[in-house]
Amino acid sequence: MSESSNTEEKPAYALFFGGMGAASAIIFSALGAAYGTAKSGTGIAAMAVMRPELIMKSIIPVVMAGIIAIYGLVISVLIAGSLSNDYTIRKGYIHLAAGLSVGFSGLAAGFAIGIVGDAGVRGTAQQPRLFVGMILILIFAEVLGLYGMIVGIYLYTK
Repeated sequence: MSESSNTEEKPAYALFFGGMGAASAIIFSALGAAYGTAKSGTGIAAMAVMRPELIMKSIIPVVMAGIIAIYGLVISVLIAGSLSNDYTIRKGYIHLAAGLSVGFSGLAAGFAIGIVGDAGVRGTAQQPRLFVGMILILIFAEVLGLYGMIVGIYLYTK
């Protein structure tokens, strides 16, 4: 293998794409988790005025939103750990795709958890039988982030 083909395969900017994959995974998933936490938190605060005994039971959407950020953290640490001097442009592109898949699915899951959590805890304060339905919908929303992490890990291993 000649020196010029080696330089073409491992350009200096390859690390940029890998770094952007790691950054986008944590940034977008943390944005989703923050939105889910804030939106659910406002619902909990409004519900707690009427039914303060339900505060601890209503904290579930906030916990589920926090898990979304962990998905982004896992992929970010994996990608960042693989950045080295022999990093290829192919790896950079794949790691960017892995980070974006985790980040954007985490953002979408965080939005869904926030909206469902807000309406769910307010509704549960008025009708306690709504609680199980809210939990099921939250699980379906959380799984969207998990799907992104599965795809991200699969891409990372390529």
